[in-house]
Amino acid sequence: MGRTYIVEETVGQYLSNISLQGKAFVCGLLIGQCSSQKDYVILATRTPPKEENNENPRHPKAKLDNLDEEWATEHANQVSRMLPGGLLVLGVFIITTLELANDFQNALRRIIFAMVKSMNRKRLWSFTEEEVSERVLVHLCSSTKKISCRTYDVHDPKCSPRPADWKYQNGLSTSWLSLECTVNINIHIPLSTTSVTYTLEKNTKNGLTRWAKQIENGVYLINGKVKDGDCDLLEGQKKSRGNTQVTSHSLDVRVLTHLLLNSDHRSTATVQTCSGSINLKGAVKCRAYIHSNRPKVKDAVQAVKRDILNTVADRCEILFEDLLLNEISEKKDSEKEFHILPHRVFVPIPGSTVMFCDYKFGDESAEEIRDHFIEMLDQMIQLDDLEVAEDINTAYVSSSLNSEVSLDKTDDEQPVQPIKTTIVLKIQQNIGVIAAFAVAVLAAGISFHYFSD
Repeated sequence: MGRTYIVEETVGQYLSNISLQGKAFVCGLLIGQCSSQKDYVILATRTPPKEENNENPRHPKAKLDNLDEEWATEHANQVSRMLPGGLLVLGVFIITTLELANDFQNALRRIIFAMVKSMNRKRLWSFTEEEVSERVLVHLCSSTKKISCRTYDVHDPKCSPRPADWKYQNGLSTSWLSLECTVNINIHIPLSTTSVTYTLEKNTKNGLTRWAKQIENGVYLINGKVKDGDCDLLEGQKKSRGNTQVTSHSLDVRVLTHLLLNSDHRSTATVQTCSGSINLKGAVKCRAYIHSNRPKVKDAVQAVKRDILNTVADRCEILFEDLLLNEISEKKDSEKEFHILPHRVFVPIPGSTVMFCDYKFGDESAEEIRDHFIEMLDQMIQLDDLEVAEDINTAYVSSSLNSEVSLDKTDDEQPVQPIKTTIVLKIQQNIGVIAAFAVAVLAAGISFHYFSD
């Protein structure tokens, strides 16, 4: 028996309304949430077209055979940054003519495995053995509108496709629960005389990996209470008479770390000579969503944990891309720099309580963020829909004795003019001297067109 996919009706309408307009195919991503018994698809978004020279519309089969795996994978990476906790890229869809109905399987199979591999490589967490490892491939015939749905086990490269059920439901995510929390980040990453020679990306990720263990091992209070993981998240909450769905609402989550819960636990201290350090400090707004079909506490906590890890890692990853794309050089007249990290912005999806996110730098306009949402998610977004979760008026650069990457503003620091791409990175390499160097992140609204160069 294959898996069952419960799909928001608007997703079916979206797929049916896509026109090939003379193209051989249109492909895109399916976004939603996995559960032990069934998966939920709440959004479909087509992959932005890649501008190519010398296109020949008379040879659609060749174009299908050469489906751009790298381009589709990059779209998945970009979209994954915009997903709150609890949501994943569940798979891909493709729309073709009837004649090409059987010519897409191998190409799409490769893309699914490439997407999963790429997204997993960038995460600070790993899927558990109990979690669903199947990802879906949906084909829609442009003329008959017939849908075929198959899944692949991404843990098994040699697996055969399995048939799956594709069922529509109206208002699928209107009753989903949101979990919100603010986490104070203070990550200090010392650089030994050996590690100082590594790349900034490698050193930062090594430090974040150690910090991720604290988040994984933290205690999570939901509405002020610690609950057993196997308990029903909605246990004790009443439902309206005759109503099988719980009214949508938000749950407050608090995260406690550095708690000594086991008397046998032992900690050690290490003294080492350092040549520098990286500091990330501030407060991040986190948000996760979970379906309302008898969700478990452990599933809700897991979604929150992953959103915390994702939002910090994503902000840092954007820095590495910006340094590479813009070839930003170091400042020679300053030993230490201070740069603000981008702030999180949420936007609702029509007909749903679920909100997607993006990252906004201080001087970046709301129009740019809106355009990036439209480009990545193919959804019409209004400026009034943008919800700035974090203060955007504190972007500044300053020199201090200990440079830090900051997510928010402290009372003893004075803001100056915000910056966007004028990012400076300084590494002080004096053996035996502690010298902090700055990390700054460009807003996540990197145009997908960068990757067409």
